[in-house]
Amino acid sequence: MGTLYLVSTPIGNLEDITLRALRVLREADIIAAEDTRHTRKLLKRYEITTKLTSYHEHNKEARESFLLDVLEGGDLALVSDAGTPGLSDPGFELVQAALEHGYEVTSIPGPSAPIAALVASGLPTDSFIFLGYLPRKASARRALIKSLSNERRTLVLFEVPHRIQKTLGDLIAILGEGRLAALGRELTKLHEEIVRGTLGEVQAHIASREPRGEYTLVLGGAPAPGKWTESEVMEAMRAHIETGLNRSSAARQIAAESGWTRQEVYRLSLEER
Repeated sequence: MGTLYLVSTPIGNLEDITLRALRVLREADIIAAEDTRHTRKLLKRYEITTKLTSYHEHNKEARESFLLDVLEGGDLALVSDAGTPGLSDPGFELVQAALEHGYEVTSIPGPSAPIAALVASGLPTDSFIFLGYLPRKASARRALIKSLSNERRTLVLFEVPHRIQKTLGDLIAILGEGRLAALGRELTKLHEEIVRGTLGEVQAHIASREPRGEYTLVLGGAPAPGKWTESEVMEAMRAHIETGLNRSSAARQIAAESGWTRQEVYRLSLEER
């Protein structure tokens, strides 16, 4: 019996792949790819000649039995178009089927767009929720956003170019334009861009140009009950600095009392300078 390998592949820059991932792709009996044309570019770059087959949303049911047969006698590597397979793609269904049939499943860690955007956002990373793509229908999308309006954890989601403006509009209408956010576009690619600020500022930036590329949006969590106002935070920051504390230490102390995160307090103090 073989093993199903979930192989993380670059989300843009083809150099972002591990030595282990390359070895597994070379040694697997077959590679199942979301888009064989896309994956073939990666394989060509690293001179990998392993047999390639497709596995995506539209053929997953027809291909499942074939891929399980592959696992009966050998190893199967599963890749998505970019990043870690099983996140917002049909890979998790193949994982479930493999486990149900008693096959080994192992992950080859590597690039992940949600994690890349989260850690570069400047927003809290200690606890977060990954939402994938929001619903396409406006009513369902707004209902989901409303259900998360009091969520204190950081939110991470994907969006496509033709819906990014509508999604930002819905977020602002329900959460307010002052909610902190970071919008990543074309992460790791030549024209990578991360816009940080409030939802209102992010929307204004997007409105000034034609939306292009895949977007990953990171949203700060809901403010804590009784959270200090911006002016109260800045007044406390000035008072702490006057006592001789450095900016970082002052931000940490204020965060413990104000309901703001240390990163938010520090960023706000820098804007006033």
